[in-house]
Amino acid sequence: MNPTPGPDRAGPDHDGHEHIHRFLLLGKKKLFFYHLALYNPQSGHDYQAVFTFTIKDNGELREMYLKDLAQHENERVFYSLRCPHHFELPELQRGKEFSVHLERVVVKPDGSRDFQQMTTTEVPVECKREDVLSFRKLGQLPYPEYLTYLIFGEGDEIHLAHQLAERPNWDEALTISAAAPIDPATLKKVPTLVIDSIQDAHDKLIESPLKKGQQYQGRIDGTGATIDFTVGRQGWWNHTSLNS
Repeated sequence: MNPTPGPDRAGPDHDGHEHIHRFLLLGKKKLFFYHLALYNPQSGHDYQAVFTFTIKDNGELREMYLKDLAQHENERVFYSLRCPHHFELPELQRGKEFSVHLERVVVKPDGSRDFQQMTTTEVPVECKREDVLSFRKLGQLPYPEYLTYLIFGEGDEIHLAHQLAERPNWDEALTISAAAPIDPATLKKVPTLVIDSIQDAHDKLIESPLKKGQQYQGRIDGTGATIDFTVGRQGWWNHTSLNS
């Protein structure tokens, strides 16, 4: 299929008028959705946000995603929902219904991404107010002293998203395995997980500081509960167009 415009290439969502949003899919048992951000305030994507949506079909989109993920589990392949219609992201905080396509995002050897539409018709999605788990506008936020991620998920499927501060930076989402269960109430707050054994780069990186299969330790909000975890599959990476 032909690639469609999005956070990695010029298109209608970059012209300051039509804001066409993408949301990364994370998880298998329960799906979480992570907004693909850009720092450019004219893009309409200068928000870091985590959601749970209701996909209003009979499970076909989820089944398509899980089947394709199983075939590409060990490859640099990501998945996103793309809404082909303009809206401003803060509208989701009030509750909103919109339509999406499922995309496979293939990372090429040179690091560029190819967004491949998988669905043939638009699928309705509902975002209720309570589905907005974390939402903040980007721009001139302070870099943290240590490597810091947002942490969210449910049960044994825990996800991290690199906390965005300001340019230059990198955007990353990955799934981890925690050594012990994490309090569900804590996860619903989408707190930070601070890994104080690694200094924050205060710059963009070309690869993740967290290596798949390796063990690390972080603390909730830097001073709270200690979380021991093993890094699993990377679900998103961007250090290029994010900073444009």
